[in-house]
Amino acid sequence: MDFLYIALGLAVLLGGGEFLVSGAVALARRLGLSPMVIGLTLVGFGTSVPELLTSLRAAFQGAPDIALGNVVGSNIANILLILGAAGLIMPFACGARELVKDGLVLAIGTGAFMALAMRGAI
Repeated sequence: MDFLYIALGLAVLLGGGEFLVSGAVALARRLGLSPMVIGLTLVGFGTSVPELLTSLRAAFQGAPDIALGNVVGSNIANILLILGAAGLIMPFACGARELVKDGLVLAIGTGAFMALAMRGAI
């Protein structure tokens, strides 16, 4: 029975995603905008709403740890999954200078978050 629920949920998710994308493209055409602009705003907002609602509900129910975990986990998944998927589709070259610069910014941001979290400031 669980397998049926998973299959049904996946089908609904795929259908909803297709509906969202086709609706966004139709809206872009009607408004005379580039589909990329609509994709970056409307579809980006639509995919972030579940995380926002989960975090808000957790915060209002007195569970800020769940809200924080949702934000951190979402960012980790976005960075790793999107970079990984893009790298599998087409490997991208990165110069040593860019790697050091971007890696340093990422390391500083991660270190700052960890320091604040360990102090209990978040």
